[in-house]
Amino acid sequence: MIRYIIPILKGENMNLSVAARQLDMTDAIRTHIEHSVDSLKKFNLDIISTRVVVAADERNGKKGFTVDLNLNLPQKTAVVIKQKDKDLYAAIDLATDRAMKVLRRYHDKEVGHRVTKITDFGNLNFLEPEDIEDNIEADTDEIIPMELDLYKPLDIEEALEMIKDTNQQFLIFNDKDDKTRVLYKRKDNKFGLY
Repeated sequence: MIRYIIPILKGENMNLSVAARQLDMTDAIRTHIEHSVDSLKKFNLDIISTRVVVAADERNGKKGFTVDLNLNLPQKTAVVIKQKDKDLYAAIDLATDRAMKVLRRYHDKEVGHRVTKITDFGNLNFLEPEDIEDNIEADTDEIIPMELDLYKPLDIEEALEMIKDTNQQFLIFNDKDDKTRVLYKRKDNKFGLY
């Protein structure tokens, strides 16, 4: 087994370890692995270390290749992917694609569940209480509060006379038993009572 340890430049924390079993590690294979692993950095998950083991595998007269990809992330379980294919480059690409799916899920969870702190808003222009009342009045619909003329309990007959004298569709009143009642006009010009 031949093991290559390739330090990542630019002061990044990730270490890349590449190992080959039962095959010769060429510069082209190593470069392809480096570029594939380098594409995993786009999720900004602070990958601590990456270990790639490529192996030639021959079973039942068929040649194939196996790629084991191990990613160590801080405060998360390690991502372990094992990919087999008859083409070595295809196996590396498939393993990288599967790792991207896992890292994308981790990234989406991290980005989607962040809590916004009050300091993240920067300088906010706070409104004075008078301005807030003016904004509330400007945003509300045209609802005009009305005083009720009637505070004493009514008989149903009195309420019926009141609704007949006006164009109101319904009348809410308290009856003699202090129950809140609703008298309303029906479509057949009769009256209903709740």
